[in-house]
This record gives sequence, structure tokens and C-alpha cells, in this order.
Amino acid sequence: MTKRSITPARYIPQDALFLWALVNPKTPTLVGELGLSQLVPDCVTFAYDAAWWQLPLSEDLPLVAGQVFSANEKGSAPGAIDDARPDRWGERIIRQIERPARLSVLEMLLFAGDDRFGALGVSVSAEQYLPRRIGPYPVLSDLERLSAAVEDVQTLVPIAPEVQRLIQPGMSLGGARPKALLQTDAGARVVKFAELDDAVDKPLVEHATLTLAAQAGIDVANTAVLPLPPRHGRARHALTVERFDRVDGFRLHCQSARTLLRAARLHESYGALATVLLRLAHPDRQAAMREELFRRMVFNILMDNTDDHERNHSVRLMFDGYHELTPAYDVVPSLQNLGYQAMGVGREGAASSLENALTELNEFGLKRARAIELVQQVARVVDGWEAHFAALCVSPADRELLKASIDRDALRLQRRAYL
Repeated sequence: MTKRSITPARYIPQDALFLWALVNPKTPTLVGELGLSQLVPDCVTFAYDAAWWQLPLSEDLPLVAGQVFSANEKGSAPGAIDDARPDRWGERIIRQIERPARLSVLEMLLFAGDDRFGALGVSVSAEQYLPRRIGPYPVLSDLERLSAAVEDVQTLVPIAPEVQRLIQPGMSLGGARPKALLQTDAGARVVKFAELDDAVDKPLVEHATLTLAAQAGIDVANTAVLPLPPRHGRARHALTVERFDRVDGFRLHCQSARTLLRAARLHESYGALATVLLRLAHPDRQAAMREELFRRMVFNILMDNTDDHERNHSVRLMFDGYHELTPAYDVVPSLQNLGYQAMGVGREGAASSLENALTELNEFGLKRARAIELVQQVARVVDGWEAHFAALCVSPADRELLKASIDRDALRLQRRAYL
């Protein structure tokens, strides 16, 4: 096969694909072979190539010669490979636009393309890296058409071929919400759009939330907003996010908290993730990183971000061989008033309370006095959320909806207790 021939129309389903490491995209390195399990439906298997010795991709994929790994779960791939497949939005694009002859997890991995999260790539060849390449990226002048195409995908409207090229790069990315890749003056950016049934201008609200988190001392992904044409008289925006898995032309190997915690056979909780960081992070950075994670947990509680599941936390492998937390991303009020987080918080499970957050401080390496100080810092910043959102032009109507969650008694009284 040639690079040009890897298209949905010409693709012949194959029971073996090949995983490559693209830390330096100019010199891809074969990692191993991917296959389909004969025991579990639509489940990927993996075996390292005999020449791969650099590192295990995750702790549950140790470097064992001849070992065939399996996720043993339908619709999944083993270990860190699962982080390289598209999530719901990417799968939607592959099913509606790409439409290859077969739609197993292998095809989802292949047709996600060359710009997926992290440093792994999937190829039809073991001899050279031959991925599904998509491009060029849309540019700022394409934004309005791109936004319209995203809406068409959501409503199952057929996408014209000349518009498909705008939306296809977004299938390489994880997450359930609509997104694409956009070439801007500052470089390539992930661009996120609202869903049609969003109650608020979610891209603008996410930008406001992340910049508020930065004021609380949290390391966040760099974001900006781009205006879109109003709909029904309401302002709309797209959110751009700088990629934190790319550094100076290199790609960083990343793992989600889901992968890390499953590999360690630990409960999906903030404390368990802090424990994993104690093992994977550089000794000089462990304390700050675990404190950072505690700060994020407190912020998520007070801002009603209850969609803080394990795929919304990740680590990246740095050039010194140690892992570090990636900047915070996908941080936005959920507007559900659930009263519990997606990740475990403390001895009371996932209950969204600061009291619960202070019950397992040993997991974060914190003394109670320091933990109280961190809670106070975050609470002071969150207490000014509405003025911050107003300064960023979040509409009064959207602020009223947000206030019903962020300023409801269950959260407002908690933060006020620490002011």
C-alpha cells in the first residue's frame, strides 16, 4: 500500500495493524502488532515487536517477549493503547463520514489518523509508518463553515465532500464533545464547539472556568475564544486549546488517569492518582504535583465540575524519563447539581464536600494546615467567579444558570466557611 491508498474506499479490513512511536515524527519506531481477539468480541490484542526495548507503554503492558496482551473488554484496547483511540465524537465522524468496510476497534484506531493525542500512531505496515493522513487543517477563514459542519454531523445531515476535509481532523482527538483541529497564527490548535442542546455558551464558559482556575494557582491548558455568528440572537463562541502533548516538534507519550489507575489496580479516585504520581513523577516534583491535584479536586467541587472523570486527567512522559500531570483541561461547571464527583474524593466516596476532601490528606502528602490553606486560596478565587465571568463577556442569562449551580447553598456555604 502507498500512503495515498489508505482511504476508506480502498481499505480492505485487516486482522493485523501496527503500532508506532512518534516521539520524533521524523523517525517513527515500530512498537508492536495489533490484532483482534478471538475470545472477546471487538477487542484489541497487542504484542511488542522483538526490537522494541525503550519502555513499557503503561504499567499493565510490561516488556515481556512473546506476550500477547488483551483488554478483555468489548470495544477496547489494552493499556495506554486505549488512550490512542478516538472517543465518541471521533467514532461518530468515522461512522458518518469515513465509513470504512469494517468498523471494529482496529479501524477506529487506524482511521483516527496521524494527529491523535499522545505519541502513538497506527499503520497498515510494519515496514514503514503508513497511517491514515488527514489534512491540511482548516484555517480561521474556514471557522464558520466548520461550525456549520459540526452542527450537520450532530443532526445527521449529509456532509458535502468539500466540507468533509474541514471536520475530519477532529476525529483523531478524544472526548465526547464536538471538536476539530484548526491552523491559527499561533500554530495548530484544538477547537471545541458547543453541542446543539447546551444550556449555555459552553466554549466561552469553559474558557472562563479555566482562566479562573489559573487564578487559583492551577496549571491549565492555554485557551482562547473565537466568535461565531449568533443563533436566535444568542452569542456563540468556539474554544481553542493549545496542545500540551506537543513540544518543539516532538510528541509526548500520554496516559489517562483511567489507564494509570487500571494498571495499578486502584480505585478511580483523586487520592489513588496522587499515589501513582508518587511513583511516576520526578522526586523533586512529586510534592508540588500531588498538591496541584488536591487543588484541582477542591476547585472542581466548588465549581460544580462533576464531569471530572478519569479520562479528564492525564500525565505526559517528559524527556527526563519521568511523568508529570498535564495541564488541566475539560474543566467546566456541569450544571447538574449532582452532589458527587466522577472520581472518588475521600472517605465518603465521591461526595462533593470539602469535609470529604480533607479526609485522606496522606494520599496527597499534605498536612492539615497546608490543606486548609489551599482550600482557602481556591475558595477565595471561586467566590469571585461571577465578576470574572462577566469580565469575559459570559452573558447575564448564562450567569444566572451557572449561579443556580455554583452558588446554590450546598456549595456557596462550603466555600464561605473558608473565606
